[in-house]
Amino acid sequence: MSTLIVLMPPRDPAVHSQEWQLPELPFVLLDKTGHTQRAGRAALGLLPKASATVLLIAARDLLMVSTTVPPLKGPRLRQALPNVVEDHLIQDPQTCHLALDPARQADGRQTVAAVDRGWFRFIVEGFTGAGHRNLRAVPVARCLPLAQSVVAPAAAEPVIAGEQGDADTDTAAEAAQREAVTACVLGHVMATAPALLPDMAVAPTTPTALLELAIVRGTAAEGFAVPAASVAATVAALAGDADVARYVLTGLPGEPTSAADKAALAAALPGAQPLSFETLAKRALACKFDLCQFEFAAQPWRLDRATLRRLRVPIVLVVASLVVAIIGANVQWLMLARQRDAMNTQMTELLLNAFPKTTVVLDPAGQMARQLSQLRVAAGEPSPDDFLALADGVARSLGPVPANAIAALDYHDRRLDVTFKPGVNVDSGLTQRLARNGLTGTQDSSSGKWTIRSAS
Repeated sequence: MSTLIVLMPPRDPAVHSQEWQLPELPFVLLDKTGHTQRAGRAALGLLPKASATVLLIAARDLLMVSTTVPPLKGPRLRQALPNVVEDHLIQDPQTCHLALDPARQADGRQTVAAVDRGWFRFIVEGFTGAGHRNLRAVPVARCLPLAQSVVAPAAAEPVIAGEQGDADTDTAAEAAQREAVTACVLGHVMATAPALLPDMAVAPTTPTALLELAIVRGTAAEGFAVPAASVAATVAALAGDADVARYVLTGLPGEPTSAADKAALAAALPGAQPLSFETLAKRALACKFDLCQFEFAAQPWRLDRATLRRLRVPIVLVVASLVVAIIGANVQWLMLARQRDAMNTQMTELLLNAFPKTTVVLDPAGQMARQLSQLRVAAGEPSPDDFLALADGVARSLGPVPANAIAALDYHDRRLDVTFKPGVNVDSGLTQRLARNGLTGTQDSSSGKWTIRSAS
């Protein structure tokens, strides 16, 4: 099962939704073992297809709030989430898509992520329309390595016993304030409307080039578009006294590859460790926070335009096969009906030619058989279902069964009932011998009586 991981650009708030467009997107295609098959940058319609697609949503597009969520599920939870986060949002919460992190924190709270619904719908529908069915979207900030807090040891000063509790409280508060921060430069800003924003095409090595910066503090995350010369100062201002783990995303398809460009990108955040795009993609596979929830949840049974477009030829073939089958069945039925009518006409002519006094013809074959039987009886010829004919056939069919083994013969309704004496062993070959003599025989399992009829 292959997986396609795509890094998405952030939404530009200065561009109207009618003008949104996706640039060439960096991607990596992993096989089922996690090894890279392909990596590059391509337009949406040219991205390779895979069994699953994971979208890395930019940190600038997401507001992640840690809060207490009521114990609800399904539509009721969806209705309650806007009330939970409305105090943290600038825009109307009804215009945001809200997703809930399934993992609970130690204090029972959960993380709620908010993203502009129109932008998220634009992304999801774009990928589903391009044929990417099994779609997931995860925050790129959740795919970054988490920094570990390092609390400086307390000075070796004597503590009065009565002040021990206050000292512990101060230490815990200081540790909470100094929660570790992860800062990562995710490359240069990708514009969602390059034709409308020509100033975004700034040379990547210039100090005014905008870089994507993600700041992660615990479960909260923020994203910024920061000039290259201001990245270090921005990280220092936001982190304060907290420990900072610095990273720079490397190996991003389409990014500058020269030594000078790489050095300029690394100099934007001094002391940053390299984080390869492949490593980021593999961490995205392990992320459990899927933003595709509620109305954006994956529904494999739903047929959208892209699926119908792909299934157009098979559907046409199925419909054509059904039409051909229906037409063929009707044509064959008409041909058989004509043959039946021709045979009935021929049998009727034969009956009227042989027996011209017949006034009503309902069943030519049955009426012919009855007329021939009446002629045989009138000529003194026994009928195959007469008593004598049936008794003679039974006598010829007894074989190893002795004739004196028969206790009674009853003839009625053109059949002969044969009752054998108690203790007589009737072999299993009697039925075959009766068939060779033009008779059929069935045995009653309860009474042991045999019923003999003419096979004709």
